[in-house]
Amino acid sequence: MADRTAPNCHLRLEWVYGYRGHQCRNNLYYTAAKEIVYFVAGVGVVYNTREHKQKFYLGHNDDIISARGWTTVLFCSVAIISPFIVVDHAAVEVAKFVTHAFLSLQCLVSVGLDSKNTICVWDWRRGKVLAAAPGHTDRIFDISWDLYQPSKLVSCGVKHIKFWSLCGNALTPKRGVFGKTGDLQTILCLACAKDEVTYSGALNGDIYVWKGINLMRTVQGAHGSGIFSMNACEEGFATGGRDGCVRLWDLNFKPITVIDLRETDQGYKGNGHCEGELWALALHPTKPLAMTGSDDRSVRIWSLIDHALIARCNMEEPIRCAAVSTDGIHLALGMKDGSFTVLRVRDMTEVVHIKDRKEAIHELKYSPDGAHLAVGSNDNSVDIYGVVQRYKKVGECIGSSSFITHMDWSTDSKYLQTNDGSGRRLFYRMPSGKEVTNREELKLVQWASWTCVLGPEVNGIWPKYSDINDINSVDANYNNQVLVTADDYGLVKLLRYPCVKKGAKFKKYLGHSAHITNARWSHDYQWVITIGGADHSVFQWKFVPERKSKEALHIAPQETLADSNSEESDSDQSDVPEMDSEIEQETQLTYRRQVYKEDLPQLKEQCKEKHRATAMKKREQAPGSGVKLHFIHGYRGYDCRSNLFYTQTGEIVYHVAAVGVVYNRQQNTQRFYMGHDDDILCLAIHPLKDFVATGQVGRDSSIHIWDTETLKPMSVLKGFHQLGVCALDFSADGKRLASVGLDDNHTIVLWDWRKGEKLSAMRGSKDKIFVVKINPYLPDKLITAGVKHMKFWHKAGGGLIGRKGNMGKTETMMCAVYGWSEEMVFSGTCTGDICIWRDMFLMKTVKAHDGPVFSMHALEKGFVTGGKDGIVALWDDTFERCLKTYAIKRAVLAPGSKGLLLEDNPSIRAISLGHGHILVGTKNGEILEVDKSGPITLLVQGHMEGEVWGLATHPHLPLCATVSDDKTLRIWDLSPSHCMLAVRKLRKGGRCCCFSPDGKALAVGLNDGSFLIVNADTLEDLVSFHHRKDIISDIRFSPGAGKYLAVASGDSFVDIYNVMSSKRVGVCKGCLNYITHLDWDKRGKLLQVNTGAKEQFFFEAPRGKRQTIPATEVEKIDWSTWTCVLGTSVEGIWPVISEVTEVTAACLSNDRKVLATGDDLGYVKLFRYPVKGKYAKFKRYVAHSTHVTNVRWTHDDSLLVSVGGGDTCLMIWAHEAEGHREFKQCDSEESDIESEDDGGYDSDVTRENEINYTIKALSTNMRPMTGVKPHLQLKEPSVDERPPVSRALPQPEKLQTNNVGKKKRPIEDLVLELVFGYRGNDCRNNVHYLNEGSDIIYHTASVGIVLNLTTSCQSFYVEHSDDILCLTINQHPKFPNVVATGQVGDTGDMSATSPSIHVWDAMTKQTLSVLRCFHSGGVCSVSFSATGKLLLSVGLDPEHTVTIWKWQEGAKVASRIGHTQRIFVAEFRPDSDTHFVSVGIKHVRFWTLAGRALLSKKGVLSSIEDARMQTMLSVAFGANNLTFTGTISGDVCVWKEHILVRIVAKAHTGPVFTMYTTLRDGLIVTGGKERPSKEGGALKLWDQELKRCRAFRLETGQIIDCVRSVCRGKGKILVGTRNAEIIEVGEKNAACNILVNGHMDGPIWGLGTHPSRDVFLSAAEDGTVRLWDIPEKKMLNKVNLGHPACTISYSPEGDMVAIGMKNGEFIILLVASLKIWGKKRDRRSPIQDIRFSPSSRYLAVGSTECAVDFYDLTLGPQLNRINCCRDIPSFVMQMDFSADSTYVQISTGAYKRLVYEVPSGKQVTEQTHIDRITWATWTSVLGDEVIGIWSRNTDKADVTCACVSHSGLNIVTGDDFGMVKLFDFPCPEKFAKHKRFLGHSSHLTNVRFTNGDRFVVSAGGDDRSLFVWRCVHAPH
Repeated sequence: MADRTAPNCHLRLEWVYGYRGHQCRNNLYYTAAKEIVYFVAGVGVVYNTREHKQKFYLGHNDDIISARGWTTVLFCSVAIISPFIVVDHAAVEVAKFVTHAFLSLQCLVSVGLDSKNTICVWDWRRGKVLAAAPGHTDRIFDISWDLYQPSKLVSCGVKHIKFWSLCGNALTPKRGVFGKTGDLQTILCLACAKDEVTYSGALNGDIYVWKGINLMRTVQGAHGSGIFSMNACEEGFATGGRDGCVRLWDLNFKPITVIDLRETDQGYKGNGHCEGELWALALHPTKPLAMTGSDDRSVRIWSLIDHALIARCNMEEPIRCAAVSTDGIHLALGMKDGSFTVLRVRDMTEVVHIKDRKEAIHELKYSPDGAHLAVGSNDNSVDIYGVVQRYKKVGECIGSSSFITHMDWSTDSKYLQTNDGSGRRLFYRMPSGKEVTNREELKLVQWASWTCVLGPEVNGIWPKYSDINDINSVDANYNNQVLVTADDYGLVKLLRYPCVKKGAKFKKYLGHSAHITNARWSHDYQWVITIGGADHSVFQWKFVPERKSKEALHIAPQETLADSNSEESDSDQSDVPEMDSEIEQETQLTYRRQVYKEDLPQLKEQCKEKHRATAMKKREQAPGSGVKLHFIHGYRGYDCRSNLFYTQTGEIVYHVAAVGVVYNRQQNTQRFYMGHDDDILCLAIHPLKDFVATGQVGRDSSIHIWDTETLKPMSVLKGFHQLGVCALDFSADGKRLASVGLDDNHTIVLWDWRKGEKLSAMRGSKDKIFVVKINPYLPDKLITAGVKHMKFWHKAGGGLIGRKGNMGKTETMMCAVYGWSEEMVFSGTCTGDICIWRDMFLMKTVKAHDGPVFSMHALEKGFVTGGKDGIVALWDDTFERCLKTYAIKRAVLAPGSKGLLLEDNPSIRAISLGHGHILVGTKNGEILEVDKSGPITLLVQGHMEGEVWGLATHPHLPLCATVSDDKTLRIWDLSPSHCMLAVRKLRKGGRCCCFSPDGKALAVGLNDGSFLIVNADTLEDLVSFHHRKDIISDIRFSPGAGKYLAVASGDSFVDIYNVMSSKRVGVCKGCLNYITHLDWDKRGKLLQVNTGAKEQFFFEAPRGKRQTIPATEVEKIDWSTWTCVLGTSVEGIWPVISEVTEVTAACLSNDRKVLATGDDLGYVKLFRYPVKGKYAKFKRYVAHSTHVTNVRWTHDDSLLVSVGGGDTCLMIWAHEAEGHREFKQCDSEESDIESEDDGGYDSDVTRENEINYTIKALSTNMRPMTGVKPHLQLKEPSVDERPPVSRALPQPEKLQTNNVGKKKRPIEDLVLELVFGYRGNDCRNNVHYLNEGSDIIYHTASVGIVLNLTTSCQSFYVEHSDDILCLTINQHPKFPNVVATGQVGDTGDMSATSPSIHVWDAMTKQTLSVLRCFHSGGVCSVSFSATGKLLLSVGLDPEHTVTIWKWQEGAKVASRIGHTQRIFVAEFRPDSDTHFVSVGIKHVRFWTLAGRALLSKKGVLSSIEDARMQTMLSVAFGANNLTFTGTISGDVCVWKEHILVRIVAKAHTGPVFTMYTTLRDGLIVTGGKERPSKEGGALKLWDQELKRCRAFRLETGQIIDCVRSVCRGKGKILVGTRNAEIIEVGEKNAACNILVNGHMDGPIWGLGTHPSRDVFLSAAEDGTVRLWDIPEKKMLNKVNLGHPACTISYSPEGDMVAIGMKNGEFIILLVASLKIWGKKRDRRSPIQDIRFSPSSRYLAVGSTECAVDFYDLTLGPQLNRINCCRDIPSFVMQMDFSADSTYVQISTGAYKRLVYEVPSGKQVTEQTHIDRITWATWTSVLGDEVIGIWSRNTDKADVTCACVSHSGLNIVTGDDFGMVKLFDFPCPEKFAKHKRFLGHSSHLTNVRFTNGDRFVVSAGGDDRSLFVWRCVHAPH
C-alpha cells in the first residue's frame, strides 16, 4: 500500500523574475534601507541591489495591483512589507480591487474599482476604515497624501483632480478648477509640495501646477505623451512618461536632466516578459539554465545560480513551447502559427525553421538518445523529425481526436506517450508513429520523463470526485519520488510519486496569481521552475529534500504559510483512528434554530395587522405577582468543555441554558447573569477572576463580558459571529479576548473587549474548532485546536496569519494550553495523548488517558488533565511523570454532597484549580469538588444529555420528580438544601410522571408505550403495563383517592386504569392526533384532553365515553388541575406570532389566580387567570434557552418549577406576591403595540413628527411653473438685424441708475452680516448660553449663529451644506465652546448629500470633526456625554437609529435601531458616559453602552395603576438615577432606573416640549405650551425632585405661548419659542428681554427696501409685516394683518407702503402713523407683486389670476381700478416699471416676459421697441438680458427671484436650491460666471438691494429667515 501522506520534502521560493508594469503605475519604491520594493503576481518582493537578494511576502491570494513603499520606518526582514500589504489585502475585500494605496504614517488610503470608485482611509495598524466616500464617477488613477498638510489628500483621474480633506469620518472633496489656465483633461499622476502646491502629470505630457484648488500654471510638453509616474523627494521631482524617458526636476520644477531608457542596454536584471501569455519553458540537460519563451515573441535564457538574464532573442512569432536537445546544443521552439524553429543555444543563431502545420505547436520533446524530435500540435497530431537529417520529417502519429497537451519518450527512445485535450492517453511506436494498441507490450516500458497528467502513476493529482481538467503541467522527480504539479489556480503542489489513488495528499505553495502554465525540475533536481501565464513571471523554487528538512526547521518560516496537508482526502480511512462517539456527536451539533430571538420584532411587525383587528377589545391585564429565578439544577457538560471556574471570592462560575451561574458553595445559593437570550456555549474567566466572558447561540451571536460580583455586563461584543460562539479566551493581561464562531469558516476574532473593538479577524478552519488560547507571553499570538486541526496564529493589522502545526497526520485536538515559555504548547487529543509542541513543531506525545483528553489546566509547576475515562491526573511540568490520579467514584463521595453520582468514572469535560481543590465538571451534568487528599463533594447536578419533559410536584411536600430521555427518574428536594434525593435508571427514556394524591406512588410514562408505578420514596416498581406502541405523553391520577389513572399516548388514545385492581377499565377514542395534555375535574369523573392538532375533547371516566360540552359550560366546571393550553379561559396565552411558536405547557396555581406557561422560545410567562380575550398582557422571564417543556406550581404556590427540553435544566422560581414590587425585567412582550393608548395628540407634535425635511440638492419648484425654461428656449431671430453702421441713436441704458454722479463700482463679493430668524417651530433644545452667559448660540436654515449679547453682533458657522436640525453644547470644562450640530441629508451612502454632524468651536468657528452618518433623512438629536468625548445622535431614518461616536476620531462606537416610531430627543445622563435615555412617540427607553453594544430597557409602567405610555417629548435628570420625561399631555413622569415611580400631573397645561437640567445646582427648567394666566406660564423652574416650581410669564402678547427650548445660566433663563423668538427671563424679577425675533411661519414672500434708509420690510405667511433696522440689528416694529401677506413695496418717497395679501386684498399704509390709507379687494387669489410707479401716480397689482390691475393713487383712497392687462399666459411673478412710468414688464409662470403700456394695459410686442425702454428697477428672472442667471441643473428647480443693483452693474438671484448668486448685469450669455453664497434652506422667495447698494437682503421660504449680506465693492 503506497504511503498516503503528503511528501516530507518541501519547496522554498528562492527568486522571482519579473515586474508588473503593463497595467499598473507607481508601484516601485525604495525602502529606508535602500532596498527596492515592487510586486509581481501575488508576491511582494524586496530586492537588495547590493547583495542581489530577494525576500518575499506571500500573504496575498490574488494579483496585487498596487503597492506603496513606506519610507520612514524599517521593519525587519519580511515584515517590512507584511504590515501594509496585509492592510491593502483587507482593502481588496472591501473595494473589489484596490487600484492605489498610499501611506502616511498611521493612515493608508485606497481607491476601489467599484462603480463609485470608493476612496477608503484606513488605520492600517488596526485594519479599520476611518472614512469612506464615493471618489468620482470615472476612473481614478492616482491618489496621494499631502505630506505637508495634515489630513489632506489629492486624487486625480479621468478629466478631474480633487482635493480632499479628512475631518472626523468625512472625506470632503473640492474639485480642482482648471479655469482658463489649462484644458480640462485626464490627470494620470501627482505629487504634493509645500505651501499647498500640487504638481500633476497629464495625459498630453504637460505638467499642471496647482495652488490650493486652482490651476496656477502648466509646464508645457514635459514629456512627449502621457506622464505615468511622478515622485517627490527632498531634492526635487522625477517624472516618467510613455515616451520612455525619466526626467529629473528641481523643487521649482525647472528641468535638471533627462534619462532615456530606450537607449540603455538591459537595466535591472529582474526584467521579465511583458505582454501576452507565457507558456514555453525548457531546462538545460546539464547546466543550471532555464529557457522561457512567450507571446511577446522573445526567448530568454536565465541563469539559476546568478539569478540573472544571460541572453535574449526576439523571434517572428509568439512562442508556445520549448525543448533542449539531450546534448544541450539545440533549443527547439514551437510557435503559435504552427511552425517550429531550432536555435543553437550557444549564440542563438537559427538552425532550421519548419512550418508543416496550421495550428499552434503546444509541446515538443527530444528523444533521450537525441536522434528525434517529436512535435505535437493543435492539429491533433504529432510529427517526428530526424535531428541528424537536418530535421527531416520521418513519421507522423495520428490517433488523437483532439489537440495534443503532453508527451513523454520512453528511456530506450522506442515509444512515445501522448495526452490530448479530450483526456485520452495514447501510445505510439517510434519513429514510425504507428499506434500501439496491445497494452501488454507496454508493461515493461520505462519512461524517460513523466510530464503527462494522465496515467495510473499520477491518478492522485486529481481530486476525488471531479473530472475537471485544470492541471496544466506535471513533472516527476524519480530520485526523490516526488511529483510537482501546476494548475489553473496558481498553486504549485508537491505529491508523492507514484500516486495511484485519486485525491492524494499534498503540500501546496502560493505565489502565482493566475494559471501556472508550466513546471519543470532542473537537471539536477535542485530547483523547480514554474512560469505563470498571465502574470508573466518565472518563479524559482529551491527543493529541500526529506533529510535536510529536519535541519532546515529553524530557517523556514517562509513555506509554512502555504503548507497544506490537504483536508479533502479521507476516502481511505485506514490510517485514521476510530472517532470517539462523544466527539462525533459533538462535531455534528450545529445549534441552528428555526427562529432566533432576534427575529421576533420582525415577526411581530408582520403580525401587527392580525393584532389590530382584536385591538379594540380590552386586553387582559398582567398578573400582580411575579417570580424570580431561585435555583437551577444543571450544568452544561455534554457538549461544552472547560467552562467551570473559581472566582476571586471562591464562588464557582459556570453556565447552563441561557444563564451564567455564580454558585456559593458555603451557602448553597446561586446568583444569575441573565443578559443572554439563548444557549450559552462557552465561558472564559479573566485572569483576575472577577470578570467572565460568555458566548451564545444566535443569528448575530453576542459575547457578554460581565462582573461576577455585580452581575452587570461590562461589554457586549456583537456583529461578527454568525450562528454562535463556541470558544473564548482572555489574554494574560486581560485586555484582549479571542473568540471563535460557529459559522462555516469558524471565524476567529481578536477583540479589545473594553472598547468593544474588533482588532483582527480571520477564517479559522472548515472543521469545528474546540478551543482558542492566547499566548500569555505574547498577546499577538494565539493557537486554535479542533477537528483535525492545530494552528498557530499571529496578528497582522486587521487580520491573522495562521500556520498549521507540523505533525504527520493531524489528529483531532480537544484542549490546549500554553506552557512555561512562549513557545511551549500542550494539547490533548481525541485518542488520549498529550502532544507537546515547540513553536509549531511536534516534539513528542505522551499517553495520558484512555479515550479523549477533554480538559487540561496549567499550574505554576505542572498540569492537571481530565478525560473521558473519568480520571483526574496531576502531572509535572514536562509531562514526564504523572504525580497523582483521582478516580471519580461513588465510593469516595463525601457526606456533604448535594446529590448522587449516577455512575463511576463519568467523562470529565472541565477541570479547574483553586482554593486547595480541583473543580471537575462531567458530561453527566455534575459539578464535583475534589479535595487534594481524595474525598469528592458533589455540588450541583442536573440531567444528562437528552430532553427533559416529565415534571411533577409532590402533593404536600417541597419535592418534585423529573423524568428525561436520559433514561433516569429523579427526585429533587426543593427546600433550601437543593439536592437530588434519589435517582433510578429506567430501561427507556420517559416523557411524563405524576404523584398520586397521597404522594406515596409515582407514575412514569415511558417512550416505548409502557408505563410504571413506583414507590415514591424508594423508587421501586409497584406495577407496570405495556399496552401501546407509541410514546406515553401524559399521565394523571384522578383527584381525591386517586382511584383511576389516565394514561395518554402518542397514538391518540387515553387509557383509564383502576389503580387498586391494576386493570384497564376504559379507553377514550375519537382523537385524531397525538395527545398533549390531560386534566381531571375535581370529582374525578371528567377528563379534558388537548391534542397536537389543537383540538379539545372531553371524556367521562371510567369508560371513556366522549362528551360534547359547550364552551360556556367548560368554564363552570371545577377542574382539579389546569395544565391545558386550549379553551376560551386560556385564549389569551397564545402570542401574536403563534405560527412559529407553540405554547408547550401551562399550569394554574392552586389559588386559581395565576397561570404559568412555557413555550418554544424558552419564555416562562405569567398570566392573570382566566385569560380571556386574545393576546393578554403578561410578565415574561428568559432563562431557558430552547423549549420550556413543562411548568408546575408547588402545592403551596410558593415555587414555580420549570424544565427546559434541550437544556436539561430544572429551574426553581420563587413566587413573589403582589406586595413585593419586584424590579425585574418583566415587561410584557406585546407592550410595544399597545393599541388602546394613542399616546395623546397635539398639533405641534404632529407637525414635528410628520414633517418631511427636503434636501436642498433635491428641491423642486416652489411655484407651479409651466413651459420651457429660459435657457432651453430657442430664440427666434428678430426681423431686422441692425445694419452694421447704425445711424440710430445709441441704445439707451437698460436701467435707470440712481447714483449717476459717483463713479459706478461693481460689487465683488457678499459677506453675511446679519440673520433675522430662529428655527423654533419644528426643532427643540437648540438655544444655549456660551461663555458664562455673554453669548448665546442658536441656528436657523443651515447657519449656526453666535450672538454676543452686549454688542448684538452675530458671527456665523457656515460649513453645513443643508439645514441644521439640532444643536447641543459640550458642558465638560475640557471642551469649552464645543458645539455639535446635525443636519438633514439624503440617503446614508456617506456621500456629500448624506446627513452629517459637525462638531465645531463656537468662538473660532473652526470645524473639529465631521461625522457622516447612516441616519438617512437627517439627524434629529445630538448630545455629548459627561466626559465630553462621546456624542450621541438619533436619525430620522425609518429605524430611528441611535448612534454613539467618538467624535474626535470620527469613529462610530455603537449603533442600534432605536424605535419603530419617531424619537424626538436622546440625552446622556449628565454624570455618565454609558447611560442615556431616548424619548419619542409612545416611547421611552433607558440605554446602556457596554463596549460597543447598546442595551436598552423599555420604561416599565406597571408599577403605577392605570399609567399608560404617552408620547414623550423631553427628558431631564436628577440625582440617584432619577429621570424625568415630559409628555404630550403636560404631565412629567419620574423614573427610577427604568421603573415609573411617580407622575407630576399637569406640570404644564399643554405638551412639555423641553426640559433642561442645570448641572451646578440640579434645578430643572421646563417649557411647554400654555395660555399665559395669573398663576402659570409656559416656563417653569423646579427643584431637583420636581416637587415645587415657580412659573414665569413670557410677555410676548401671544394667546398661547409655546416654549421649544430652554437653557439656564447664572440668574437668567434663555427661552426659544415656537414663534421664533428668543427671550431672556430674569429669575429674580421675571423680566423678559426679547433677544431675537423672526417670522414664525413662512415663506416670507414680501420684501421691500426703503428708498433712502437702511431699513426694510418683510411680509410673510404668518400674517405679520415687520420692519427691520440693519444698523441697529433689530426689529423696529411689527403689524399684525390678520391674513397671510404675499408682497410689500415702498413708494418712491418712502412715505407709503403697499401690501398684497394672500386673499386677494391689498392695503396701503402710511409709514409715519402706520394707519391704513386705503384698502381694496378686486381679486380672489393671492397678490404676487405690487409696485408704485416711479412717478408715484400709479399702483400696479399683479395676482395669480393672470392679471395686473392699475390704480391711480391721485384719485384718493377709494382705489378704483382704472385698467388691467389681459392675455397674460400664466400667473404674475414679478413686475417692474420703466423709468418714465409708461411701461411695465411682467414675468410670468410660463417662463415668458411681457411688456405692457401704462395705464392703457396694451401689450407691446415689437422687440426693437422693448429694447429701447429704460427700466426703473429690474426684478425679473426672465428676459434676454438675464438668460445667464439660469444654471444647467435647474431641471426640477428654478431661479425664483432676482434684483439688479442700483448701479445697474450687478444682479443677485435666489433659487430653489437656497443659493444666493451674484452675476454681472446684463448677462445675455448662457451659464454666466458667478459667485454663490450658501446659508438659506431650499427656496429663496425674494432678494433686494438696499439703497446705495450697501446691502443685499434675501428672504427664505422654508427657513422663515432674513439674511442681510454686506456688499463688497470693487476698488476704484
